[in-house]
Amino acid sequence: MEITVTKVRSQEEMETVFDIRKKVFVVEQHVDPKEEYDEFETSSSHFLAWVDGYPAGTSRWRFTGNGIKLERFAVLKSMRGLGVGQALVKAVLDDIAAEPEARDKPIYLHAQLPAVPLYGKFGFESEGDVFMECGIAHYAMKKNNAPSLD
Repeated sequence: MEITVTKVRSQEEMETVFDIRKKVFVVEQHVDPKEEYDEFETSSSHFLAWVDGYPAGTSRWRFTGNGIKLERFAVLKSMRGLGVGQALVKAVLDDIAAEPEARDKPIYLHAQLPAVPLYGKFGFESEGDVFMECGIAHYAMKKNNAPSLD
């Protein structure tokens, strides 16, 4: 089994992103489509994860007034437990690290409770209490984006 993650570069790939998000968020988790698709679609960097050449998951990141926000991590139900989420987080963080404008900015996200341990593996820490977003329990999580001292 081979997991690869690519940065979205075409409208066809964006349609695959939207299809995965529809299946995971709108159909499976009952998120209102008006909440799922937003004004940040074109200003975000989107990613697709592939398992043996088949679309398996997606994510995005974007600059905000508070730093860098990771969002819309979605893995198809049939592809969960294979390491797709971990591959997506790593690819997003690697992409952010290669972005000069991102240097020293805090990185944060809103994690659904089952995903908190995944983000913890990458140095994210929970902040505050559980809150509801689109009817789903989340924790705010943050990671320091300080440059390494190698």
